[in-house]
Amino acid sequence: MESSGRSAGPHRVVVLALAGLLPFELGIPHRIFGRAKDPAGRPLYAISTCGLAPGPVPTDADFAVHVEHGPELLATADTVVVPASYELGPAYEEGRLGEELAAALAHIRPGTRLVSICTGGYVLAAAGYLNGRRATTHWASAEHFQRLFPEVRVDAGVLYTDDGDVLTSAGVAAGIDLCLHIVRRDHGAAVANEVARRTVVPPHRDGGQAQFIERPVPQPQLASTTAARAWVLDRLHEPLRLTDLARQEAVSVRTFTRRFREESGVSPGQWIVGQRVERARRLLERTGLPMEQVAREAGFGTAQSLRKHVQAALGVSPTAYRRTFRAGAGGTGEGGGGTGAGGTGEGSAAPTLPSPDGSSGAAGPAH
Repeated sequence: MESSGRSAGPHRVVVLALAGLLPFELGIPHRIFGRAKDPAGRPLYAISTCGLAPGPVPTDADFAVHVEHGPELLATADTVVVPASYELGPAYEEGRLGEELAAALAHIRPGTRLVSICTGGYVLAAAGYLNGRRATTHWASAEHFQRLFPEVRVDAGVLYTDDGDVLTSAGVAAGIDLCLHIVRRDHGAAVANEVARRTVVPPHRDGGQAQFIERPVPQPQLASTTAARAWVLDRLHEPLRLTDLARQEAVSVRTFTRRFREESGVSPGQWIVGQRVERARRLLERTGLPMEQVAREAGFGTAQSLRKHVQAALGVSPTAYRRTFRAGAGGTGEGGGGTGAGGTGEGSAAPTLPSPDGSSGAAGPAH
């Protein structure tokens, strides 16, 4: 499922390297898209880099990057990625494109998907691509970005935004999250998860997750919530209670909830719903299980609850999602385990966390 559908072979990604670029961000598209393969091991993306002219491109480090291609390469792209740079000139200072950069962007064909990482969003905004759209950038630049581009609906509190053919991310590691999101959108969770596994990064951080947490590292005297998370992942299909999660860390519910937010930026309930959506995606991609069974295996309890949360997270119904990706999946399935765990939890001594659809039971936690 490629966005532009114009490439006969692998989807062509062209990365625009600008003076003052950050080498880490420049490497993200190559690392993530370059690891995406089909079941036969064939690359799903072809990644190239261009500059405003062939030759060395200075970075913010003590070395330059030699780029072989000039801006004419942008005309071949299905997706253009603009990584961060600290030397954007008029785009950063005045909200307009310099002549050379404007001439380069003129090579981009209509319908090309546009992606920015961190301050690369200044380039897209200065070119007018973000007018009237929701976008983000590094939290430290968000206020300046909004003042410079009042037509853009800046959301400083998220990791990335997806507006169909234009996507933006916050700084540094959020670029990894966005590129994994694009792979997931194009080719499904199984492919994206394999890329993440090879890259040794989390397979999915939702775009709406906070990019800046006041205390992202727990206080030294506090233990993490790792044990509770691992415990949950083995029991997503079961009724889950906050008291049970807190017990894994031997702390009170109040302490556990506060600690969880400090470490993840979301509530335990939001995190669990996200994990259940990811399990549902894998089941929809890899199996032919009936929707009621997918709902039970993923922990949503009912097909109605499954539809509600898949639609909210992915923008499509479970049936439409399966139709998109099932044909390309191996069909080998994850059909084991947990089919009988859709109980309601009635009669428990401690209250079961409410389900995502507001009822009590196995379907999910409170937010």
